[in-house]
Amino acid sequence: MNSYQNKTITIIGLGKTGLSCVDYLQSQYANIRVMDTRKNPPGADQLSPTIPLHTGGLNQQWLNESDMIIISPGLSVKTAEIQTALSKGVEVIGDIELFCRAATKPIVAITGSNGKSTVTTLVYEMAKAVGVKVGMGGNIGIPALSLLQEEYDLYVLELSSFQLETTYHLNAAAATVLNVTEDHMDRYENLEEYRQAKLRIYHNAAVAVVNKEDPLTFGERENQAKQCLSFAEHHADYWLKTEEGKQYLMVKDEVLLDCEEVGLVGRHNYMNILAATALAQAVGINLAAIRTVLRQFKGLEHRFQLAYQEKGVRWINDSKATNVGSTVAALTGLFVEGKLHLLLGGDGKGADFSELATLVNQPHIICYCFGRDGALLAALSAQSHLFDTMEQAIGFLRPTLKKGDIVLLSPACASLDQFASFEKRGEEFSRLAKLN
Repeated sequence: MNSYQNKTITIIGLGKTGLSCVDYLQSQYANIRVMDTRKNPPGADQLSPTIPLHTGGLNQQWLNESDMIIISPGLSVKTAEIQTALSKGVEVIGDIELFCRAATKPIVAITGSNGKSTVTTLVYEMAKAVGVKVGMGGNIGIPALSLLQEEYDLYVLELSSFQLETTYHLNAAAATVLNVTEDHMDRYENLEEYRQAKLRIYHNAAVAVVNKEDPLTFGERENQAKQCLSFAEHHADYWLKTEEGKQYLMVKDEVLLDCEEVGLVGRHNYMNILAATALAQAVGINLAAIRTVLRQFKGLEHRFQLAYQEKGVRWINDSKATNVGSTVAALTGLFVEGKLHLLLGGDGKGADFSELATLVNQPHIICYCFGRDGALLAALSAQSHLFDTMEQAIGFLRPTLKKGDIVLLSPACASLDQFASFEKRGEEFSRLAKLN
């Protein structure tokens, strides 16, 4: 008999993750109930009519009667009804904890405020390159429990702070907190509480990979790991070497790759690569396979992605930068030989653009602003041009381009004033880049 058979288990939250919990616990012969605070939750039509469903709120009686509650990452454990159930001795966990209790193969776990999806995908591709049967999921695409439906040799999980709050037995083969910047402050009392949720990823890890440039990514917890590795531009196990105007990705004293050979561009992506390499090596993936992937991997769509390159000019699509913080990350430490032609604009959603002013006021940066908040953005720098549309801006800048220049779409704004989505904006940028 398994540990869930005939147990009364309440699943809070439907959608893909909730349904993956239902499928798994049905296979374990548990007595399942489902509730969702939404009146018409997604996935309700896929739920068997034999499973009790409560919508539009939390059913305290069901919670109190449960042997276990599987809580959606979207709901805080601090919620009064959950606290009441906890006070009555009911165990409360998330789907990741459920997965960890069932998984028998090594787990690589990745969290951070920015860059999670890129690093998770890189490690997944690196594992595939050496022929490892690898499953990728968690906060990226596939719910972790769905991965149990196939036999994998390695799991690569992207995890949010919400998921980590209710995870107790991750015991990762390799784990990282890429960075910590203020986020989800409607959920957490302060930055430290958010950080502590992220640091849970290191608990009982075999290898902790920490960002030496960000003290918030390490603390007491990574000391519980058997080994600690670091990445940073300088003085780290995985680092970035600059020599005679060129940059190299380094693994201790060995050159991993010349940055010009890498499909990804930008300092923040070089940090992502170093973290991914450390994680991959920690689970036995060799440098030859890692190099192959880094040469081929062009990044996730619309995230600082090299859209086109010709005559020494690189066109970079960072249309996913729909807020100021994302554009700041793109600009910080960006290595440009010539001029940086920066496309900014769209709907700023009432944001304060002033943080960009210092970054864009540099001799080698020219701003081309467009869309609803184009005028506000153009006011940030004396080297700005204002247009109605992105197409007009690109038509204006194209004749001025020289070898070593970069054209960067990192708009710091939502796209909906002129485009159906940030994806459509990025596709249009890529199309315009390739015009002669």
